Amino acid sequence: MMPRKNQPRAKVIAPRKGLLHIVDAAGYSMAGARRLWQETAARLEVLGLALTGGLFLLSGAAPWHWLVTAALFALVLSVEALNTAIEVLTDRISPEWSTMARDAKDLGSFAVGLLLMVTGGFVAAVVSGTV
Repeated sequence: MMPRKNQPRAKVIAPRKGLLHIVDAAGYSMAGARRLWQETAARLEVLGLALTGGLFLLSGAAPWHWLVTAALFALVLSVEALNTAIEVLTDRISPEWSTMARDAKDLGSFAVGLLLMVTGGFVAAVVSGTV
């Protein structure tokens, strides 16, 4: 794809090796976290994690409940990040309305929703004393 008029051509930088590659990867991850934080859904999911922590403190949740819940919330944020990436790419590839673009976005949203239901079910089971 050619750069648009009056836009400089993007410079491709070769990946660095060794420990510098890890430093670069960490920087990319932090940039992704900053981008994800712009999404209302991600901020609400972090709020849900904080509220869950409060409920767990009140209900006396076991250490393994905290660990499983932390892993589930990490998965929720991971899937939310992938869903956001799908939406960004879909908007770039198909700026006009299309059935395929709608389907891609709906499927990403379904993945997030399904994981939120599983996470919410586990949290409810812990708080109710079922597990």
